[in-house]
Amino acid sequence: MWLLRENARTDGSPTEENEVEQSERRDFRTASPGSDRAAGRWIDPGGRALVIVGVMLVLVLTAVLPWIGGASGWQVIAGQADPVLEVGLLPRLFSINATVAGVLLGALTLATRRWPVAWITAMACSVVTVEGVIAIWSRQTVPPGQPGGPSFGLVLAVVAMAVLAVQWLRIVWSRP
Repeated sequence: MWLLRENARTDGSPTEENEVEQSERRDFRTASPGSDRAAGRWIDPGGRALVIVGVMLVLVLTAVLPWIGGASGWQVIAGQADPVLEVGLLPRLFSINATVAGVLLGALTLATRRWPVAWITAMACSVVTVEGVIAIWSRQTVPPGQPGGPSFGLVLAVVAMAVLAVQWLRIVWSRP
């Protein structure tokens, strides 16, 4: 308030500097509520981003490991696994959804850093983790003597999806 009195002219009319300061204050007051709301739309993954990128890399590398019998992950995704293995729908569905949710949505979320996209990624990774557990279970119920049980590549992919789901959920829940 003393600044306003100091800058006022002796005749009582405001100076040009005083008018500029008052207009800047009005602009700040009108911009503040919107900026608080806009700040809530962004996420800052911090050190978790490195963990997420590392797990995404592990998820991509599981594509070369055996998933079902001798069929690797990329063969399951492409549908080129040996017909004798009878891969079925669940492992194929998990492999496609893990690629979309774990790798593509994760990369999109890290690039945009938007909270709604992070929320979608967290929910998608959680659902795909459950799909992966069901895919492992479906391969464990193969009749005895028939090839095609779950291999360590499929198990590692499910563990990677679970870690991604936990990391994204922690980021989404940490929103102020």
